[in-house]
Amino acid sequence: MSVVCSGNICRSPIGEKVLQAAFADAGLGSRVEVSSAGTGNWHVGQGANDTAVAVLTAAGYPTEHTARQIAAGELEELDLVLAADRGHVEELRRLLGDPDGHDQNKVVLLRSFDPDAADDEIPDPYYGPRAGFEDVLAMTRSAAPHIVAAVRERLDG
Repeated sequence: MSVVCSGNICRSPIGEKVLQAAFADAGLGSRVEVSSAGTGNWHVGQGANDTAVAVLTAAGYPTEHTARQIAAGELEELDLVLAADRGHVEELRRLLGDPDGHDQNKVVLLRSFDPDAADDEIPDPYYGPRAGFEDVLAMTRSAAPHIVAAVRERLDG
């Protein structure tokens, strides 16, 4: 499984760390591998955004991260790709050769798992204040138990 945003320094590293912890807490850490990547190459090799690191640290999550860009070959190997917004979904489906989303169970919006979410996208906090990063963390945490439940169902089904 991979969490994907634009540059792999804000939303997707937060998603990766939150979901790694959620799967570990659910006893699935050894069965589910969670990574993250970006659709673009702007930040390849860099660590996570400083504010993302601060928010993760304050919430007790690890912060080690190296940004990378997702490749079509990797996408083909993944069982589930969680995109931050609709633009990412479109780009990922294009990379997979599935622009119309025929395999709708593979590339999905991360926040679509949260039944209480008012919107299904996670907004990009990059140019905004810390509160935007805290919102990303909160949105991801709200979706996490539902993602764990859906993946557990896939594993057990």
